[in-house]
Amino acid sequence: MTNNIRLGIILMVATMLVFAAQDGISKHLAQTYNVMTVVMFRYWFFALFVIGRSAALPGGIRRVAKTGMPRVQIFRGVLLAAEICVMVLGFTLLGLVEAHAIFAAYPLIVAALSGPVLGETVGWRRWTAIGIGFLGVLVLLRPGFAVFSPSAFVAIAAALMFALYALLTRYVARADSAETSFFYTGIAGAVAITCVAPFFWAPMETAGDWAWMGLLCIFGALGHFLLIKTYSVAEAGAVQPFAYLQLVFASAIGVMLFNEKLEFWTVLGASLIISAGLYTLWRARISADS
Repeated sequence: MTNNIRLGIILMVATMLVFAAQDGISKHLAQTYNVMTVVMFRYWFFALFVIGRSAALPGGIRRVAKTGMPRVQIFRGVLLAAEICVMVLGFTLLGLVEAHAIFAAYPLIVAALSGPVLGETVGWRRWTAIGIGFLGVLVLLRPGFAVFSPSAFVAIAAALMFALYALLTRYVARADSAETSFFYTGIAGAVAITCVAPFFWAPMETAGDWAWMGLLCIFGALGHFLLIKTYSVAEAGAVQPFAYLQLVFASAIGVMLFNEKLEFWTVLGASLIISAGLYTLWRARISADS
């Protein structure tokens, strides 16, 4: 694999911009239609993208679908589909700014659980950073104050679910390729949401809404394609810090298009979370290189 860090950074920035736009469209549609319906259409297109990409790889779908951990892979895919539903619900309840600010804590949850779940070593420096990050979450939530919203627990649940998904992804990587994990992410998630969403069916009412749904599906596939390209041209450790730009882009969309407010406590809490997250990434890279 090449290690073109400059190109990798450009691709990661583009990926986060596409994902942020996807989140904005998801919120727009979920304000009118059921979250399950929105996510189901998105997953159908995602599954087609995964099948097409897997079929184009050497050995085709049969090779890509071969896994040594079928139950864990299927659970991963279902978990991610459920997490996306919860996160889109969080967009409608909290807005893009606050939902993403809280969700930004998921790398810290991954770092905290990587020891007991994966047996990885987490030193005192990273534990300190994790503690500072969770202090940032408390700043965002401000428990005991009138502005505290129980809806924040929706975003917290999404962060916990995605952290578990990330840990399981690292776990299955010990036996399966990235292509196999990507295949089950799309297929298992699409099957799961298709089994549930029809019970909450809400048909699209206007041609404009269908256009937004089509754009959402395209952005979903494009975002994953760009992410794959990012990790194919540069090391993950070099580009991963730029993933926090999704919070910046999503917040800008929330403020400019949805009239959300960027409050001081939100900025302060998010800054603490991001700083702690960047430090844990840096320490993890130092540990890996030593």
